[in-house]
Amino acid sequence: MFPIKPHWLNYIDGEWCDSARSLTVHDPATGEPLATIAEAGSDDAERALAAARRCADRAELTRVRPAQRVTWLLRIAEEIRAVADEGAWVLCHENGKSLRDARDEFTEAARYFEYYAGMADKIEGTSIPLGNGYMDFTVYDPMGVSAQIVPWNFPVSICARSLAPALAAGNAVVVKSPELSPLGICVLFQAIAKAGLPKGAVNLLCGPGRQVGAHLVAHRHVDQIVFTGSVATGQSILRSAAARAIPSVMELGGKSAALVFADADRRQLLDSVKSGIFFNAGQVCSALSRLLVQRAVYDEVADAVAALAEGLRIGPGRDDPDLTPVISAGQLEQVEAMCRQAVDEGARLATGGGACRERAGWFMQPTVFRDVTPAMSIAREEVFGPVLAVIPFDTEEEALAIANGTEFGLVAGVFTQDISRAMRCARRLKAGQVFVNEWYAGGIETPFGGVGLSGFGREKGQEALYSYVRTKNVGIRVAGE
Repeated sequence: MFPIKPHWLNYIDGEWCDSARSLTVHDPATGEPLATIAEAGSDDAERALAAARRCADRAELTRVRPAQRVTWLLRIAEEIRAVADEGAWVLCHENGKSLRDARDEFTEAARYFEYYAGMADKIEGTSIPLGNGYMDFTVYDPMGVSAQIVPWNFPVSICARSLAPALAAGNAVVVKSPELSPLGICVLFQAIAKAGLPKGAVNLLCGPGRQVGAHLVAHRHVDQIVFTGSVATGQSILRSAAARAIPSVMELGGKSAALVFADADRRQLLDSVKSGIFFNAGQVCSALSRLLVQRAVYDEVADAVAALAEGLRIGPGRDDPDLTPVISAGQLEQVEAMCRQAVDEGARLATGGGACRERAGWFMQPTVFRDVTPAMSIAREEVFGPVLAVIPFDTEEEALAIANGTEFGLVAGVFTQDISRAMRCARRLKAGQVFVNEWYAGGIETPFGGVGLSGFGREKGQEALYSYVRTKNVGIRVAGE
């Protein structure tokens, strides 16, 4: 147990900075105020962007040998591991997630810095043969200033996911943290501040998205935008980015489907359902929100999934339960409203469907709907809560059509013992990542991103690094040839 500071600050140009106004952060498990944080405004954003611009223009991260960036990133990882226990306690209370998962998030953040440290001195161009009299080669330049807007569901991990490759490539970064859950990122930045990076290389602002976020993405100093969040906000950011043709990485929503065939291993399937839709109270862009089940085993699987949901232990994150609260009262109201709409449209409620009224805080019952049709809103719209829609199908073709029948395409899954079927489905599923027999199979080494309304660009893995650089070609006419 760690004491949680009553007031937190922003980090600008190597200094922790207060503001005249504050935002209040609440504990989702109790609904009570937890702490306050300095509310950044447009003036703070200007100072952060000016600091990042100076750092980028002076090439503070690239004029050194690449091995220095390796050293910086490894030091950051070391410092993150040193604060992981304290950070987990803070993140658990501000975000609602389990203490175990909060600590895993800091560990994952450290791994991102370790992983991209291994690439920081290996960003190499190529030599292109043009015949006698020419030398031609490519080099990779950093984008410059990267503005990164982080969501509230996995703030520490997602912050590290984009910050680590950006620094490895030599960019200066301004991070806009989420208003609902900004404190864990402050702990992350306390670790980063000890690594000895040049001033202005990393900056952290917490302020309203409509003010600070909008200011960042429209600013002349920004050379790249990285955003994870809702489709509507992403579309607004892209309209702003289009005015200056700013390259962007967008990881937006999802309505991901798992195809369950009659030969699926039941234990693997139930383990995946438990983590796929009930982990982090279902507040995961790549959640398993649609379960498509072959009709021959539909009743058996639907009953087993409902029993699983009813057996989950619900409680505050500090007790490491199976199901934790959602992030806010507003989020709880939205999830409940979508459940009511599903019932009105004819979906059959197998279990759950409403808030846990006997508890303080913002707890949603684990919810399973049966007899869902592809046209229902619960099968097409992202809920972002612990709500599963179970849909029957007869043939492989029908399953693929249903799975691909939304405007999203983030991840998908296949549960079968037939490897040929698994490969066929994997090729045809409209998704950036396909899991076979284990939801969330993969890791920081595997590229992640979507198609359609789920966004574009890739995070994680080696591929992500090249979202943070520009290719420059140099052609030389050699005299005397």
